[in-house]
Formats: sequence, structure tokens, C-alpha cells
Amino acid sequence: MKYNIVNWTGATVGEISLPQIIFDYGVRKDLMYKVLHWQLAKSRSGTHAVKERGDVRGSTRKISPQKGRGAARHGGIRGAQFRGGGIIFGPQVRSHGYKLNKKVRFLGLCSAICMRFSEMSIFIMEDLKIESTKTSEFLKLSQHLIGGSSALLVDNDVPSNIRLASSNVVSVNTIPVYGLNVRDILKHKKVFLTINAVEYLANKAEAAYAF
Repeated sequence: MKYNIVNWTGATVGEISLPQIIFDYGVRKDLMYKVLHWQLAKSRSGTHAVKERGDVRGSTRKISPQKGRGAARHGGIRGAQFRGGGIIFGPQVRSHGYKLNKKVRFLGLCSAICMRFSEMSIFIMEDLKIESTKTSEFLKLSQHLIGGSSALLVDNDVPSNIRLASSNVVSVNTIPVYGLNVRDILKHKKVFLTINAVEYLANKAEAAYAF
């Protein structure tokens, strides 16, 4: 599958053969949902916690006789039915993450890439190098390709100049290709991949389908 390589001005500077296993996989919303749910679950801090009966202050003595008062029987004062008592079955510190097969995660990534590719929102570039670290220079250079859209810039090793120049632009993010994920692709309207990033994904695809 042949595809044009462009520069920051949008001019075609060459051609690249894209791996069909990634860019022509097809849009599988079910796989993208599974991977996105897995990502969101892993990103939860899980630091929510409440005090149970053993964690609150109060005596453990029986607060009233078991029988003879004509009222409900109670044990200690730390029960959940009393003001200041412990919470029953409340949330505790835990991890919300769960296991998802590596192949499913990769196929979900392929599906997200394919969706953006079908929308003509993926751009292949030789590299992401720019001369200046100024945000104004970056905006001027990239206004033809990015415009007012949100963009994800992906390379094997993101150059420091592009990372610094785009750090103040809220709608633009830069990540190394090994961190490319479904959530970031869905959050951004345009995805910019370098030739090295495409080669990395192709090698990853071969490894994923080796078993």
C-alpha cells in the first residue's frame, strides 16, 4: 500500500509502503472499546478509602443490656447505624487494572490507526525535526497541516526542539512510538507518524502475529 510522505508545508517528498496488517486492518469498534476501557481502568488511582468499624474511635463495650429495655439490641458504639460509626462494605485502596491480552491490545491499536487512516487524518513524515524551540515558529510552520485541529506527533525518539516548541500548545501532544495507544489516537483528530515510527509498528505487527 503506497502512501505519500509529506513535509511541514504539505508538499510530497516521497513514497512509503505501508503495512496492510496495520493500515488496512478495518475498524473494529468492539476492540477499541475493550482497549480504551482497559486503559481507563489502569489509569484510575484507586486511592479511595473509608473507615470501617475497626478503624473508627469508640469503646467496644456493649452499650446497653441485651434484653429488658424494650428497644433494639446493640453491641459496640462503632456500628454503622450510629453517628460516627464505621462504613460497611465501603471502597478501599485497590488497583482497578485488569489483564488484557497483548494481541487484543495491538489489534485495538491497529483498528484506531485504520480509522484515522480511512478519514485521511494520518500523515507520514520523514522526521519531526525543526530548527527553533519557539512556539510561535512551530505554529507558523505547522499551520498548513495542523491548522486548528488537535494533533498527535509520533516518532521513535521525539526531538527536543519539537517537544519544547509544542509543549505550550494544548491541542498538540508528542509521544514516542512505543507509547502510542488507542486513547491518544481517539483524542486527536490528526496523527503524524515518522518513517521510523511506521517501521517500528511494522516490526511490532510481525511479532504480534508470530504466535
